[in-house]
Amino acid sequence: MTSYLAAGAGASHFGWTLGFVIGGVLVAVVVALVVPILLLARSIGDEAPKINAGLTGAVRNTAPLGALRTTIEYAVTIIGGLQRGRARLGG
Repeated sequence: MTSYLAAGAGASHFGWTLGFVIGGVLVAVVVALVVPILLLARSIGDEAPKINAGLTGAVRNTAPLGALRTTIEYAVTIIGGLQRGRARLGG
């Protein structure tokens, strides 16, 4: 047992040190990749109310286009009547 303790006392901690260094580098790389993504997400979140307001305005401004189909139907009816009148007049 004394030979085991004597051999372990002079053992190098290179493996542990290397593991901690690799782990630290990996954590730094992950942080370096995630932080810009989070900053971009925050800026998008800050702009979201402005985008929503613009879309709400677009819905309000284009709502009258819903009645366009009725206008087209009336125009088609009027054009049909004009064509029948022209035909009756011989033109």
